[in-house]
Amino acid sequence: MELAHLITFNLALLAAIVSPGPAFLVAVQNTLSSGRQAGIATGIGLGFVAALWTAAALLGLDVIFSLFPWAYVAIKTIGALYLIYIAYCMWRGAHDQIKASDRPTSHALRQGMMINVLNPKTVLFAAAVLAVIFPSNMTLFENGIIIANHFVFEVLFYSLLAFGMSRKVVSERYLAMKFYIDRVGAAALGVLGGRLLLNR
Repeated sequence: MELAHLITFNLALLAAIVSPGPAFLVAVQNTLSSGRQAGIATGIGLGFVAALWTAAALLGLDVIFSLFPWAYVAIKTIGALYLIYIAYCMWRGAHDQIKASDRPTSHALRQGMMINVLNPKTVLFAAAVLAVIFPSNMTLFENGIIIANHFVFEVLFYSLLAFGMSRKVVSERYLAMKFYIDRVGAAALGVLGGRLLLNR
């Protein structure tokens, strides 16, 4: 494994993270409602589970899903329903102002973890990217570097996002566009959840 492999992997991760999805939207909303620490905690939860999915892909969990399709279908269905639920809440609350919340940081951490736990496509994405980018004869130590890199990359990204969104000028611009962002985000999540639910 070479440094160029990790750089390419991180670029693929960045493209996946910034695309519209529940992880990004929840991280932003937790930051605005509960503060910077909640945004960072959301990122830690997201990064931890994403790194676990990468570890699973390296260990061949995608092969297990191929051998036992019912397991993938079960996880996919639960994940799809969860996405549709988030989409419904976002659409319904588009007119609502984001209110300050005193929920503990652990709630944001758990929420971040749940979003990625209920997204089995993450392991398939990781498996596909890993297979394309990295050589097949990597050592256990190299696999560990990839897993740790994934965790650190996501935590750094969402920490920077939390710092950015906690700035007054940025949050004010976001809040001014909140209705439209929520409606577009809810529609995108609803479509994604529906496709996950209906696609075989």
